[in-house]
Amino acid sequence: MSRKRSPASTPETSLHRQGYNFIADGSSAAVKPCMWCKRALRGGDSCYKHQFYGIDTWKCVQMTPTLRCNQRCLFCWRSMEHEVVSEKELSPEEIIAGIPKMQKKGLSGDKPYTDPERWDEAVNHPTQYALSLSGEPTLYTKLPELISLLRENNKHSVFVVSNGTIPSIIEKIHPTQLYLSVDAVDETSYERICRPMGDVKIMWGNIKASLSLLQKKEEEGTRTAIRITLVKGYNDTNEEGFAKIIEEAQPIFVEIKGYMYLGYSRMRLEETNVPDMETIRSFAKRVAQLCNYDIMDENVPSRVICLKRKT
Repeated sequence: MSRKRSPASTPETSLHRQGYNFIADGSSAAVKPCMWCKRALRGGDSCYKHQFYGIDTWKCVQMTPTLRCNQRCLFCWRSMEHEVVSEKELSPEEIIAGIPKMQKKGLSGDKPYTDPERWDEAVNHPTQYALSLSGEPTLYTKLPELISLLRENNKHSVFVVSNGTIPSIIEKIHPTQLYLSVDAVDETSYERICRPMGDVKIMWGNIKASLSLLQKKEEEGTRTAIRITLVKGYNDTNEEGFAKIIEEAQPIFVEIKGYMYLGYSRMRLEETNVPDMETIRSFAKRVAQLCNYDIMDENVPSRVICLKRKT
């Protein structure tokens, strides 16, 4: 006779404890204010997106339309042990209607320490939506419609972070800024570090197809970026390979971000896999030299360096 799993062991219960606020029962669409949002709300420091791109951190909603993912990246801080494997897919309207309540819930503990005007802006008048919480947003089939509604005639900015494995969706979306996470330079390194849940050759080919769309996305008015998570001992010695990918794709920005020993990634990697800031600087400098990019800025607390394409 099989034993019924206790509520405490369900993925949803575990994620609730981690601060995920689900928009509806049976769906993994979720909102979770990040550490930087909370700090900025209280009048503290803002995140690197403010420094690089002018985003008001306390008015940024970190969310996802789905927590499902088709990769199992070694460096990911999320829990693959608490994976959401099936769900009810909400409509874009349902997701948008649920965001304010979930954002307010996630920030409720900060209200006593916050200027009332800033609190009102954070909860009732956000200006930025970051579809970067967790999961792969392009697995949500109505992503183009969701982004369109969130942007609301360009009154709001929308940042989307994708692994690029579903180019058919990448082709259809029009966010303010599109990030493609590229953490490997070929099929072999991709399989080792990103551990795709599917045919490696097909998925790597899909990533290359998405990269080939970046110039078109820019022509359509989307800012484009490649994000590289640098993991010591895995992908930190192939500047030439990354430079070649960047030179072919021609994103406006390249963010080179050091892996941090956080969350559930500590079950897969060691603290020795964390590159120090000098290593990240050296890697970024070499990549910039190998392609048509300059170092634009850096943010030490987030261990990230931003390159910008030369004009």
